[in-house]
Amino acid sequence: MTILDFIIRLGLAFALGALVGVERQWRQKSAGLRTNTLVSLGSAAFILLSLSLTDGAGDPSRVAGQIVTGIGFLGGGVILKTGMNIQGLNTAATIWCSAAVGTLAGAGLYTEATITAVSITAAHTMLRPISGFINRLPAKREDIGVAYYTIKIRCKEQVENHLRVLMLNEIKKNDQLQLRSLKSTDNGSPAYTYVEAEILANVKSDGFIEYMAGKLTIEYGVTEVSWSLSGTQPD
Repeated sequence: MTILDFIIRLGLAFALGALVGVERQWRQKSAGLRTNTLVSLGSAAFILLSLSLTDGAGDPSRVAGQIVTGIGFLGGGVILKTGMNIQGLNTAATIWCSAAVGTLAGAGLYTEATITAVSITAAHTMLRPISGFINRLPAKREDIGVAYYTIKIRCKEQVENHLRVLMLNEIKKNDQLQLRSLKSTDNGSPAYTYVEAEILANVKSDGFIEYMAGKLTIEYGVTEVSWSLSGTQPD
């Protein structure tokens, strides 16, 4: 491989990685211009290293497989879990795609690398308004993903077990609900007990949770009931 060919391939990886990164930087994402450019550039450099050490007779697919594994760890670093919500999946996927662009450029597949980079950028710019439009549509169905609910009850100590049984029976009536945890504490006041239940719903079930909270509210010894949607995870 000549030094000119090396420069062309590395330069293309740099340019296409920057193309993807510019859009990400404009959106003020954690992995922006420099990150995507470096990922593309590094992927191309590893492919070129394999080809250079073997005088062009090496198998770049072996190095590409290792790049995919390595980028998986890098992408995992930008995925954050806040409560029940997960953020950074789109950023991690973009980094993964940038590595593919660099790998294609390093292997000398110039047209394929360019098409991939343009497709990544188009996915971000063209599909964003479409996804926003879909999100604004009224949710006539409730099967929009997994939902996590928290129900909190303040009650007299002597009715705690009765309320636990009542709540479990209500959850069993709905095949879409699963009890994740159920705990109690006196919170420094022995006369009262605070019961907290975490519930997983296979479909968004605000109506049923509201119904269950209302039913608990009218029970003897209950002084306060509240519920909240802790988070959602799309299918």
